[in-house]
Parts: sequence; structure tokens; C-alpha cells
Amino acid sequence: MKTRMEHDSMGEIAVEEDKYWGAQTQRSYENFKIGDEKIPLSMICAFAHLKLACAKVNYELGRMEERKLDAIATACDEILCGRLDAHFPLSVWQTGSGTQSNMNVNEVIANRGNEIAREQLLHPNDDVNKGQSSNDTFPTAMHIAAIEALRKQLMPQLEEMIHALKRLEKENQHIIKIGRTHLQDATPLRFSQEISGWRGMLENNIDMLQKAIDSLRKLAIGGTAVGTGLNTPQGFGDLVCEKLSDQLATQFISDPNKFHALSAKDDICFAHGALKALAANCMKMANDVRWLASGPRCGLQEIRIPENEPGSSIMPGKVNPTQCEAMTMVAVQVMGNDAAIGFAASQGNFELNVFMPVIIYNFLQSITLLSDGLRSFRIHCVEGIRANEEKMAEYLQHSLMLVTALNPHIGYENAAKTAKKAYQDGISLKEACVALGFLSAEEFDAYVIAENMV
Repeated sequence: MKTRMEHDSMGEIAVEEDKYWGAQTQRSYENFKIGDEKIPLSMICAFAHLKLACAKVNYELGRMEERKLDAIATACDEILCGRLDAHFPLSVWQTGSGTQSNMNVNEVIANRGNEIAREQLLHPNDDVNKGQSSNDTFPTAMHIAAIEALRKQLMPQLEEMIHALKRLEKENQHIIKIGRTHLQDATPLRFSQEISGWRGMLENNIDMLQKAIDSLRKLAIGGTAVGTGLNTPQGFGDLVCEKLSDQLATQFISDPNKFHALSAKDDICFAHGALKALAANCMKMANDVRWLASGPRCGLQEIRIPENEPGSSIMPGKVNPTQCEAMTMVAVQVMGNDAAIGFAASQGNFELNVFMPVIIYNFLQSITLLSDGLRSFRIHCVEGIRANEEKMAEYLQHSLMLVTALNPHIGYENAAKTAKKAYQDGISLKEACVALGFLSAEEFDAYVIAENMV
């Protein structure tokens, strides 16, 4: 393996010849061989957007030469195109400020920029990191990455799932089925109304996530080391946010309180709370589907779902609700991530939170899992749901809770006696009600009409 010597304030260190990173990245790479989890590439892209915006502002303020801006811009474009992915190797389990990841980006941009310029033009600290600190760039990149993932990964999948559920509602408006509460028979409802409950959950989640996105628009950039903005020109944060808003076509604003922006992670904790709420709803919906599809002969059997793969290595012909199981496992992981993020967000000591890499790793993992999980669940399960109308009708006609319609006519207690007699004697509600002398058969038929109960 051929190497070259790179140096930083601690001295020289060997780096693989074909890698664009420098000494600080190499030290972190060697010192933190912990786990397989790497800083997500979406964070690296967020950094590239940030470094480009900062360079533009530094140039416009007369603090950077145009040729340096051009070299930085070209290197950032290559990062955003994925051409330099192999040059960002650092572990999540590093310094809690993310300093080495900030320097990893600085060093790659500087070394690649120098290669493009064919001269030693850029210094990772003095040029690429000009007017910045890891303490304000890492939390800024966190918010950028989080917003981009929410907008471009998760929101589209939620919209697609809502569209699929609306189609199912329309197809099943004519079906009346028995409702269930506490896993016990309840009063009837339309199958489309049951589906609308799932749709409503996801629509509510979109509202929550939009509030989460809005809370993340405030950026720490401009605060530098402890929030005072040392070594940064006045208004730098506002100007960088303007550039980022243009680059990413969504609004960013400079956090008016940089001491809060550096030391607290409550905004991203709040935002992940919306992801946890979505996970809870996905868990509920997936469990509803697999309960309703249970069978095929000894379960509820009210719906049929796609049969995607064999379900058993020993039981021939068995098919399982695997997409539901995958969705519920995703939900469990997201709920676990929320606990980790909550703990990490509580650990802001004095002027800086030092749990940032694990926070953003879990946050972005939650978005990826929910986005992919919703896509898979929709394509391979939800879009193929078909109602078993015969079974739904059978349950409806045999349900004792239709007796609820009699409350206004014979009173709650007499209705309860009717239901209990029907259950104990194994007869119909009508037969029980007539036998108890509460109503005639004709009166019963006039009052107990499922269509009037929905």
C-alpha cells in the first residue's frame, strides 16, 4: 500500500496515497475502530452544501479569492454527485462534537480542490473551514440532512401510502362489517371507515412532520466555538442561510440564539418524536392488517393479502404476513432510536452537546427505515388487500353487539339480557329478544338494521 505524509498540529502521519483525506481524518480512522456504523453519506452531502454556501459568502465578503471558491465549489459538486464517497470513512463512534467528520470534509475538499487547481491553493482550516467551527457546522449539517431526508425520502412515501389507502376506501365503501374494541365484538362500521382510520393517522403524521421540519430550519452556523461567533464576520450566519435556502430550495434561518443552537438538541429530539409517532401508527396499521388477514381458515379471515413467499420450512403451503412483520420491526427500531436520541439530547454540557454523531445517525436511520418500510408495505401488501365479503357478512350477522341498536327501544338492561340469552342458549338475537317478550319479530327487524348503524 503506497502512502504519503500528511500533517496537522500534532505532526505527520501516513495516509493512503489514493485517499483525499488528511491527517485529522487519518487519526480518527485509526483511533476509533468501533462498530460498523459510519457517518451517513447524507450528512456528508449536507456538509458539502454548507461548505459551498460558506465559501460563497466568504467570497462575496471579500474574504476569499475567486479561484479558491471555484476549487471548493467543484470539489463540493463532486461530493454531491457521489464521486468521492470512498473518502469519508469515519465511525459514528468518534468525538461527540463530530470534529473529525467536519475535518474529513474540509480535508477532502482541500486536497481534491488542490488537485483540480494543480497547486497548493486550499488549506482545510484556513480556507474550507473559514469562519466556521465544528461546533456550529456539525449541528448545522445535522439539520440540513434531517430536513432533506424528511422532505425527499419520507414525505413522498407517506403521500403514496395515503393515495393507496384512499383507493382502498373507495373500493370498499359498500361493505359493512363488525367493529371490534378490546379484541371483542363491537358495533358495525363500513370497511372503508376502518381504512379511513389508517389514512387519517398518516395524514396527521404529515402535519406533525411538517412542524418538525419547520423546527429544524434554524441553523447554528455563525456561532463558531461556543456561540459568540468568534472569527466570523457579522451577519455570516444569515448570509450562509440565504445561500443554503437558494441551493436547496427550502428555507433556512440563522438561529437567533447560537448558545441554544450549540448546546441543545431539542429541535431534532422534537422532530424525531414525530417519527416515533409515525412508527406507532405504522405498528398499529400493520398489526390491524395481519389480524384481519389471520387464517386462512382458523383466524379472522376478513381480508386477503398478497402471498409473497413460502412461510414455513416445515409446514407446506403456509404463507405468513411478512410485510406486516417487517413494518412492525421497523417501528420497534425507530422507537428504540427515539430513546437513544432522547438520552443523547439530554447530555448537553455547558456550551456544547457532545452526542451529535449518534443523534444524527439514529435520526437518519429512522427516516430510511420508515421510508423503505412504507414503500415495501404498500407495494407488497396494502395495494393487494382484498376484502373477504362473505366472511365479513357472516361475522356481522352473528354479532351480539347489534343489540346496541335496541337500547333506545327496550333499554340498556333489557338489551343486555337479550345478548346474554342469545349467547348462553346459542340462538340469534331476534330469537332471544322475542323469547324474552321485549319485541315482536317484526319490531326487531325494523330496529336492527346494520346499514342504519354506520
